[in-house]
Amino acid sequence: MPTPAVTLKLKRFRRRFGISAPRVVVRSHLPWQWIAAPLVLLALLLATAGWLMAQRNEAGVLGAEVDHLRQELQAQGEELQLLRSAAGTGKNAVSIERAAQQQLLGRIQSLEAENAGLKEDMLLFERLIPVAGEGASVRVENFRVFKESPTRYRYRLLIAFQSDKQSPDFKGRLEMVISYASAGRASQLQLPGKSEAAGNYLLQIKHFQRREGGFELPPGAVLQGVEARILQGDTLKSRQLAQL
Repeated sequence: MPTPAVTLKLKRFRRRFGISAPRVVVRSHLPWQWIAAPLVLLALLLATAGWLMAQRNEAGVLGAEVDHLRQELQAQGEELQLLRSAAGTGKNAVSIERAAQQQLLGRIQSLEAENAGLKEDMLLFERLIPVAGEGASVRVENFRVFKESPTRYRYRLLIAFQSDKQSPDFKGRLEMVISYASAGRASQLQLPGKSEAAGNYLLQIKHFQRREGGFELPPGAVLQGVEARILQGDTLKSRQLAQL
């Protein structure tokens, strides 16, 4: 037979673990970080999805704007090409007109020069027509001097002879007298000089003869005048100053 102490322990054991024992709720305990982490992850996923949607919408808007700008750029390029073509056509027309005007001006100047030359030649040949009752005569016409370089000059002249029965032609020689100033002093140069062949200045003319040649002055010399002389023997037949 159990003792009272044992019986008391058995009663306590039955109260605690028997049918009449109080109910105990067993709950599992989890840290709060384990709960917060999925929530944060879910929030990030939602935010990312929203950002992607916004970017997609913005990309669509930007794409449409880029297409619009491309169309405008293409339209402006075509308009610019048309304007360039029109400008080129206008420029070509202006260039052609200017070239035509320059050609006309050049032609007019050439015709004026030819006209002046024809008038001069006409006057010259009028002077060459023999006059009844006049004897033989020789003269210098169209005597000009041109500067080729600072020291080199060239002359050109026409010698006309009017014959008669006693003198059907003229034989003589040409002399050139060049006056110039050098270093403040007046000097003269006579052609033909000692170093030149005198035969090049001999004349034999039936009606008229053109002559041209050149001469050179010392550096720094200033030409003052050129005189052509026609001599027959020692007799001076004609003289003429050149147009400088």
